[in-house]
Order: sequence, then structure tokens, then C-alpha cells
Amino acid sequence: MRLKNRLFWIAAFIAFFLDQITKYWVVQTFSLEQTLPLLPGIFHFTYVTNTGAAFSLFTGKVEWLRWLSLGVSLVLIGLASFGPTLNFWDQLGYGLILGGAMGNGIDRFVLGYVVDFLDFRLINFPVFNIADSFISIGIVCLLMASLQKTPTSNSRWD
Repeated sequence: MRLKNRLFWIAAFIAFFLDQITKYWVVQTFSLEQTLPLLPGIFHFTYVTNTGAAFSLFTGKVEWLRWLSLGVSLVLIGLASFGPTLNFWDQLGYGLILGGAMGNGIDRFVLGYVVDFLDFRLINFPVFNIADSFISIGIVCLLMASLQKTPTSNSRWD
């Protein structure tokens, strides 16, 4: 039996695995709020927790965010399993979004917060994690897919 939408599943697994392994490393290596300047004043690893969504939006609303992560994950799994065979960019995009949603969703269910550590200080960007990165990259992939789809018309102008 051939796995349908294989790239989707591979992307989701890799995104989820990389997210969870990097968060585990941060939690085992750093104390909360500890920072390690890799490029001082530009990019640091800074261990923080986030009870909200991306960019600390909806801080303290972890209850509905955990269910949102689960819902998004289930819809994407259903799409890849029971929907049509997706093109390259759709598979990659949806897979990366699933991996990121599952990574942050697991944090919310198990810990009650999301572990963040990527700290771009040069532009004063909120601290984020690998899952957030994969979700953002997945959205770009879906935009790429939408640009490749050309509208077709079945009507004729006579």
C-alpha cells in the first residue's frame, strides 16, 4: 500500500520532531529567563514560557488555544488522509503547519504553556520557537501553491 500525500507526513514528522527536540534541549540546558547571546544584541537563545498564542497574543488563554491546536491538527490529518492527493507546495505547507501545531499543542496540553527560545533582538521581535517557524514557513508554502494555481473558466464568451 502506498502512503497518500507522503511529503505531508514527512514534513509533519520532521517539523514536530525538530520542535520537540529543540524545546527539550532548551529546558534541560537553560534556566527560565536565561539567555545565551549567539550574536550579542542580534540573536540570542532565551528560555521563556508563553501561555498565549504567537507573539504572546491572548496571553493566559491556553485553554482554548490547546483545543484550537488539536482541531487544526485533526483537520489537517483528515485532509491528508481522506482528501485528494495534494500538490508539492500544499503537502509541504500543510505538513509543516501540522508539525508546528502539534508541537505547540503538546506543550499546551502537557505543560500548560509553550516553550520559546529564539530571540531576535536586533528587530525587537517576540521570542518564538521552531514550531512557530514551521507554521510560518508552511503558510508561505501555501501561498506558493496558490500562486501556481491558475483560475480556469468553463464559460465561453460568444
